[in-house]
Amino acid sequence: MPGGRLTHEDRRIIAEGLSEGVSYTEIAGRLDRPISTVTREVARNGGPDGYRADAAQQATRRRARRRGPAAPPDPSPSTAVTAAAHGRDPAAVQQLEEQFTTMMVDTGLPRMTARVLTCLYVTDDGSLTAAELAQRLRVSPASVSKAVGELERQELIRRERDPRRRRDRYVIDAEAWFRGWMASARQNTMLADFTRQAARILGATTPAGTRLQDIGDFFEHVGRAMIQAADEWQQAYTRKSESAAPLVTDQARGIRG
Repeated sequence: MPGGRLTHEDRRIIAEGLSEGVSYTEIAGRLDRPISTVTREVARNGGPDGYRADAAQQATRRRARRRGPAAPPDPSPSTAVTAAAHGRDPAAVQQLEEQFTTMMVDTGLPRMTARVLTCLYVTDDGSLTAAELAQRLRVSPASVSKAVGELERQELIRRERDPRRRRDRYVIDAEAWFRGWMASARQNTMLADFTRQAARILGATTPAGTRLQDIGDFFEHVGRAMIQAADEWQQAYTRKSESAAPLVTDQARGIRG
């Protein structure tokens, strides 16, 4: 997290960037860190040709033991707000956010996009403005804008207009993954149509045409299965919501009574 110590995952990102030959500026952008943090990390752990994530992590631990125990880093504004809401343990919340972000990165999301998605998920309201996201994550508004654009494109969040503040709010709800899943299903259908068309152009009996026809059949099968699974989930979710509604109403009547 910006401002805190580099994690093992951060060091892996640095090592990957060095192996790809990208600049320190780009690596720092991937981490949302100052360039000086990256250059100092690489310089003290073997330089650009000798940097290894595991070795750098171990060296950092050895240096920390020699210096003695250090105070834990201050939680980010996001962690502090989330933890304070219901008396949660700030350290546990911070660890949860880091693990959630890493998991989202492993699914293919860019790190900044994953951090924004995590922030919305662990926020009790499930709704924040771009300015609130930037403040909680300690990043620039431009970084947030790019991240929410990607999340909107994948239909993992939705945008609402806040008439009181005349600002857009980014919202995540129980059906966020349903929408994202359906977007993926539509993409599979488009791929199926395209590859089958390509097979006809190349010739259905040619090796290339046969290969693309098989790919089209695969994506059509997967797309149908995804849509069926999503429909079954939505029906189950609707039944669950309807059965819970009378209970909430009865509880409200009891409170008023």
